[in-house]
Amino acid sequence: MSRFFANGSDSESESSEEEVQATNFNKASAFQFSDDEEEVKRVVRSTKEKRYENLTNIIKTIRNHKKIKDIPNTLSSFEDLTKAYTKALPVISKEENGITPRFYIRCLAELEDFINEVWEDREGRKNLSKNNSKSLGTLRQKVRKYIKDFEDDLSRFREAPDQESEAEDEEAAQDSDGGDAGDDSDAGIKREPAEAAPKVAKTVPAKAAPADDDDSDDSIDWDSDSETETESSDDENQYQNMRERFLKRTTEKEEKDDDKRKDKRKEQKIKIRKRPEDDEDGEWETVVKGHVVEKPKMFEKDAEIDIPLVLAKLVEIMSARGKKRTDRRLQIDLLFELRDISDQHNLGTAVSVKIHFNIISAIFDYNQKISEPMKLEHWALLLEVMQSMLKLLLVNPDIHMSESVAEEHEELATSPFYVRGCPLAAVERLDDEFTKLLKECDPHSNDYVSRLKDEVNVVKTIELVLQYFENDGNNNERCRIYLRKIEHLYYKFDPEVLKKKRGEIPQNTQTSVDVMDRLCKFIYAKDDTDRIRTRAILAHIYHHAMHDNWFQARDLVLMSHLQDNIDAADPATRILYNRMMANLGLCAFRQENIKDAHHCLVDLMVTGKPKELLAQGLLPQRQHERSAEQEKIEKQRQMPFHMHINLELLECVYLVSAMLLEIPYIAAHEFDARRRMISKTFYQQLRSSERQSLVGPPESMREHVVAAAKAMRCGNWQACANFIVNKKMNTKVWDLFYESDRVREMLTKFIKEESLRTYLFTYSNVYTSISIPSLAQMYELPVQKVHSIISKMIINEELMASLDDPTETVVMHRSEPSRLQALAMQFVDKVTNLVDVNEKVFDMKQGNFFQRGNMGNRGDRGYNRNQDGNWGGQLRDIKRIRGQRIQRGRKHQQQQQQQVQTIDEE
Repeated sequence: MSRFFANGSDSESESSEEEVQATNFNKASAFQFSDDEEEVKRVVRSTKEKRYENLTNIIKTIRNHKKIKDIPNTLSSFEDLTKAYTKALPVISKEENGITPRFYIRCLAELEDFINEVWEDREGRKNLSKNNSKSLGTLRQKVRKYIKDFEDDLSRFREAPDQESEAEDEEAAQDSDGGDAGDDSDAGIKREPAEAAPKVAKTVPAKAAPADDDDSDDSIDWDSDSETETESSDDENQYQNMRERFLKRTTEKEEKDDDKRKDKRKEQKIKIRKRPEDDEDGEWETVVKGHVVEKPKMFEKDAEIDIPLVLAKLVEIMSARGKKRTDRRLQIDLLFELRDISDQHNLGTAVSVKIHFNIISAIFDYNQKISEPMKLEHWALLLEVMQSMLKLLLVNPDIHMSESVAEEHEELATSPFYVRGCPLAAVERLDDEFTKLLKECDPHSNDYVSRLKDEVNVVKTIELVLQYFENDGNNNERCRIYLRKIEHLYYKFDPEVLKKKRGEIPQNTQTSVDVMDRLCKFIYAKDDTDRIRTRAILAHIYHHAMHDNWFQARDLVLMSHLQDNIDAADPATRILYNRMMANLGLCAFRQENIKDAHHCLVDLMVTGKPKELLAQGLLPQRQHERSAEQEKIEKQRQMPFHMHINLELLECVYLVSAMLLEIPYIAAHEFDARRRMISKTFYQQLRSSERQSLVGPPESMREHVVAAAKAMRCGNWQACANFIVNKKMNTKVWDLFYESDRVREMLTKFIKEESLRTYLFTYSNVYTSISIPSLAQMYELPVQKVHSIISKMIINEELMASLDDPTETVVMHRSEPSRLQALAMQFVDKVTNLVDVNEKVFDMKQGNFFQRGNMGNRGDRGYNRNQDGNWGGQLRDIKRIRGQRIQRGRKHQQQQQQQVQTIDEE
């Protein structure tokens, strides 16, 4: 047992404590230390003291390394510091209520300043060794990443860096030392003050003598003269075990000091807010954790609060806007508090409106990066403040808020009130922030749906601004806010429009088409800028096309001449133009205008980049087509997911339209050498399929269209219709249309008609006459329809035939060449082209033939020696023509010579 008191090891502590508890406590005073045993000082410390001591030791090491600029060791010590802080987090959350100790924040701030100083010294950085330079980059990166979690604490520390620095350092040092400085005995047992003697019996040993006293180490006096046997026995019975008997105990004075220190910390780190709805009896309080900076006093206690004083305070708060170390969250809180003070003292609605507008500006300023969306808490707050301000403006028509009002001309005291500000600019920025929030979310998650629900509030805010400017606003401002409403309306489908068209609802019902007409016509008449008018026309066409108003949409396109000058527009307007053309093509397809649908979509699809042209995503880069800055700009222009047009639907409509146009044209001009391609993209798909050695059943949408085209070339309309209209294609494409059954019926009808035309083009030379009822039965079409189709083909000179009405037959005229004749005609065309080219070359070099004499014949002989057998006859004709021309030239030359001789003789 003497070993336990004198120099017992930590490994024996548990077994020793069990032995002590088993002994008789009344005999505790009988134990004494042996004279020959070495006395060792034993210290019992808490977990907090251990953790803090570890942190302070590492911080001292970091400071020493910084002094000699030992960057690699600074890096390793910083890594040790972060690990030690992670271990100390449970203690900090328990003892400090989760508040980071100030000495740790000071260390991070000093380390950041040291790194910035070394990094900015370029000359000194060049002289660093390779190891130091590499470690500096790593340390800078790790510190910048690590201190992101301590930004608020660091900003508060930098505002008051010397506040309580010395006191907290001493306190941290005392905590890390475990209170050793206050121990009075060698055994680490602290003496209690004499004032506590009447209350608590003492068993504290006397103070040790100086070290030069020889008798000080011989024995320890455990009894005091002031103690009695009764007091000592009571004291022995007071403790449950020997551990508690000899542990350090604080005095009442030190306990009071500790309590004061803790109360001071709690005041700084805990903010208490009372809930008025629950705090009727003054009993309930809400405790909010976190470091709170004391707010500056808004006004003095006895200050008389009036409009000039509130405006001066507002200017003071907003003057810090944009400065480097401005606490933007605190700025917003101060503005809210100022608004409440203004409302309490009834300073007027105009002052409240001005404060509202400044709150909106402060919320917009909170997010420094314009490309990133704002936080959701600020977004909800912004919507609330915007709607509150606009309601005040609408209720009080005597308040005029405009950007044209100068600050010195503001009138906030007497009616009519004039306030400087622009609610239109605020709502435009609000709309842009909403778009950024949508782009930030994953479109396939519930977050996107939650954010999309906010569109109701955004549109409601736009409606409030629209009402305000309809009462008090110029034409330019009204056009801008009308355009914002149009951009939230033009892409939305309204089924009531089609019901009204069919007469299912009353004709006086107002639909989205009527609203769009009213807004767009006002812009057409009053707008002075080309951009707003152009965007309004594009949105108007898009909305008409979405509701199958094909003729209105087509007429607007033709009358506006947008396609002539759209290349000079800004990128956002060009994107809207592409979206309009895509939707117009879909509308033409639904309205059975296949040729118009193809014309609308061909410019969009032939590029192979409809995804980028419609701003629905970026294709992977090939050979670094875009720089990082360009890619960032392109991503900012992307449309939100709920406004996307289905690209597979778009491509399928384009390919089916091309098939219905291209296949009959190929059949009609099979042997025409000058045949042109109607659709390059469709022709490429067809050729790539023909090059494949083994063609399996179609799987993708493109393969279905190609298979249908092959079936149509043979006149097999049933196979063609089965490839286009089936379960898989319905799911992928056709079910996405409104009234999809009508679209499928239209497709089947067109496939029958074009298959009939293809059949007649392909096999008309086989027949002498064809029965019209037989064709009608073969293609399941009415006889009148077949008669009409064949009549149009004869009128357009596509089919050389005549109709015999009594017998209902088509009599073919054998004027069309056979295959051999068609090939011969192609051969003649090619030879004619060759002769024309050769004559042009001969005319250019005709003068040189006269100078070279017989070189022409020598060239002809060489040409004949190298000629091909297949071209012998044609080349001989060419030689004969050239020879004749040369002879005519020589005769002309001889005549001129004779005339010259005659003149000389005369």
